[in-house]
Amino acid sequence: MDPTTALELCRFFHDASLMLLWGACAYLLFFVPKTLADIVWRLSATSFSLFAIVAVLTTLVSLPLAAATVGNGWSDAVDLGTVRDVLLETTIGQAWQAQAVCAVLTLGAFLLPERRRLLGLAAGSGLGLAALCLTGHASMLDGWLRQAHRANDILHVLTGGGWLGALLPLIPILKLLGRPDCKAEARVALRRFSNAGHAAVAVVIVSGIVNTMLILKRLPTDWSSPYQKLLALKIALVAMMALLAIVNRYVFVPWIRRSPGRALQALRLGSIAEIMIGVVVIALVAVFGMMEPV
Repeated sequence: MDPTTALELCRFFHDASLMLLWGACAYLLFFVPKTLADIVWRLSATSFSLFAIVAVLTTLVSLPLAAATVGNGWSDAVDLGTVRDVLLETTIGQAWQAQAVCAVLTLGAFLLPERRRLLGLAAGSGLGLAALCLTGHASMLDGWLRQAHRANDILHVLTGGGWLGALLPLIPILKLLGRPDCKAEARVALRRFSNAGHAAVAVVIVSGIVNTMLILKRLPTDWSSPYQKLLALKIALVAMMALLAIVNRYVFVPWIRRSPGRALQALRLGSIAEIMIGVVVIALVAVFGMMEPV
């Protein structure tokens, strides 16, 4: 495996773990009633811990992988001089320093009292996502346009991660709708997810369009360009996710009153499908985010 492919894989696992952790924690923290959030946390704590560990490990290995990619291959991944130069003299290194701080914050969240753990994880993973935007295609711009592009990138990844990650705790919440002691709070959580989801989908689409215009100045319609082909595929997959979200909200949710068993099963399957498509989207971004945007 060459260093570029290894870095793409590292980017995928890092971005996916942060987005899922951020979205899940933010949803439980801000939109789910506390008693129900505590139940879902206990059911999902192992997964949250795994996401945090993956985010930290991929942060550690991304710097030597970047050195190997920028330098002359695998030998530069362990060359202290090359790694130091990348760390201290490039925007990649500056972004890595911010991501390293966020990784420490994410791990430190597990040392907090249980009632504050979700807040710590949401803060660490959310800041980690924002730190990703310190590099990328926005760095090609100058002045206020670079800052505006980065701000739009941050908005895009936080809302996208919020949408995707929230689907993870939503699945057990749908199951808890059948428990009498959880039914009322689960309904509240489902309604809040639906309301917030409308805004998240809209922001993801609009900020994605803004990013495309800032980078390409037009729609990705040049099929001879690998970058534009992958970007167009990403846009199509996000459109599929949005369509699934609409079907879930306006077809299956009203169906709960008439046939709760089938409706909840359909909602769970629809949510799983959205997660799977979202993971593919993250993989695409991990690849074309390293390409020349032509």
